[in-house]
Amino acid sequence: MSNSVFVPGHVTGFFNIENHEISLKNGSCGAGFLLSEGVRTTVSDADRLTFDVNKGDDTVIDEVLNIMEIDDSFKITQDISLPIGAGFGTSAASALSLALAINEFMDLGYSEELCGQIAHMAEINLGSGLGDVIAQTGKGLVLRTQPGAPGIGEIESFEHDVFIAYKTFGEIKTSDIIRNPHHRQAISASGIKYLELFKNEPTMENFLLFSNRFAHETNLMSGEVENLVDYFNSSSDILGSSMAMLGNTVFAFAYDEDAFKNLDIEDLHICQLNNVGILYD
Repeated sequence: MSNSVFVPGHVTGFFNIENHEISLKNGSCGAGFLLSEGVRTTVSDADRLTFDVNKGDDTVIDEVLNIMEIDDSFKITQDISLPIGAGFGTSAASALSLALAINEFMDLGYSEELCGQIAHMAEINLGSGLGDVIAQTGKGLVLRTQPGAPGIGEIESFEHDVFIAYKTFGEIKTSDIIRNPHHRQAISASGIKYLELFKNEPTMENFLLFSNRFAHETNLMSGEVENLVDYFNSSSDILGSSMAMLGNTVFAFAYDEDAFKNLDIEDLHICQLNNVGILYD
């Protein structure tokens, strides 16, 4: 017996931090998008509790199991198809897919909303993210209008038929950014501005434009990221490009996959905007 759940990766383009003493209300508002790649977690029968993770370590798994107070015997397998620590929300996808898969496997009867709250708690406790979990319950381009976990925060989804290219230059430790007072001030000042503008006109063009401006205003881009963003934006076939928040990663949108294939960029990965969302196998 086994149960599998796929949760898409999530990239934030711009955001502002919303602190609250209650963890389930702690989070961020902003805008981002879901990818056709992400994390698939499978929970299957076993004689003892075992983990098989293709990338990273067991930190997120341990935290989710601790929150759920579970020490039963089964095998947890995680297939992570995106770089970790690079702005793709893999820790959130890991936590959410695990909570959902355990719920299905053990027939706990938890709602998807409650599983999302468990995953959000894990993210907050580990300092690995603020708004990815609730965004991953959406589809396509996701606007986070109220901070917090699923059932507390609020999102709006917008579906688009586009290809996405990304290239990562390494990891950024999210906790180092979101817990740094200087970065927090710069992020919130710029993020609030573009959030309000985007709410008034939530188009894909504005998402790409505001993401690029946010990345420049917060000074979070490394030199290599900024150079590649500028290169993408110099092409008339590219809809727009910016930095993944928070990762040393560049993303770009295009209607035609060939727009990326015609560029001379090594280690460029191409996928699609995910208009489907969470999948149960």
